[in-house]
Amino acid sequence: MRIRHKPWARPELLECGFYIDNPDDYKGKWSELYHEKQPFHIELGCGKGGFMSQAAYINRDINYLAVDIKNEMLGLAKRNIVKAFDRTGEKPENVLLTIHNIERIFMMLDENDCVERIYINFCNPWPRNKHKKRRLTHSRQLLQYRDFLVDNGEIHFKTDDDELFEESLEYFLESGFKVIYITRDLHNSGYEPNLITEHEKMFSDEGIKIKFLIAKKVQLDTSPYPSESGVPDDRKETIDI
Repeated sequence: MRIRHKPWARPELLECGFYIDNPDDYKGKWSELYHEKQPFHIELGCGKGGFMSQAAYINRDINYLAVDIKNEMLGLAKRNIVKAFDRTGEKPENVLLTIHNIERIFMMLDENDCVERIYINFCNPWPRNKHKKRRLTHSRQLLQYRDFLVDNGEIHFKTDDDELFEESLEYFLESGFKVIYITRDLHNSGYEPNLITEHEKMFSDEGIKIKFLIAKKVQLDTSPYPSESGVPDDRKETIDI
């Protein structure tokens, strides 16, 4: 998503008590930055913070880290998080923001950070073949996430893009993840809780169905001979057609 330059964003972030400008310095020790020792969830590509501002406010028993590559997005996310907590006059203590290129996420997180859940919401679909390796759900990225995601940790992935969703299913399978929930029409699936952002509402109002899945980290399949179908039976049972 393109966004206009916002000269206020960078200075405002630097003054923000929950913004981290040097994330690589905290690789393996993110828990030290939070007030409480709690489960650790991250959002990759947090955008304007529509999801994170809701999640962090509702779930005080979880520590959140929101990552984006643009100061402008993070500036808006910061304001939305502050706005959410201002409703009760509180300060955000279970959420941090940081700037990083997610293609190099290995530089700021490792297995000692014990990430239990990753959220990827409406990432760039990169539809051209030569750009597909830049997708946040591409196998190249998923293998990086495995390094800091705990065993049985989850990735929650949501998108409006059909091609990205279907191709991501294959990325998850070949990268050692088991799809444990899937729907191609989230808003009519009955799945709860679903935190609807402005971005998601816009797509839904246009009649575009929201696709969603939960993938769990499992042992990488080292078998030289994959199953004939290429799709585990237990995954077939979760598919919503």
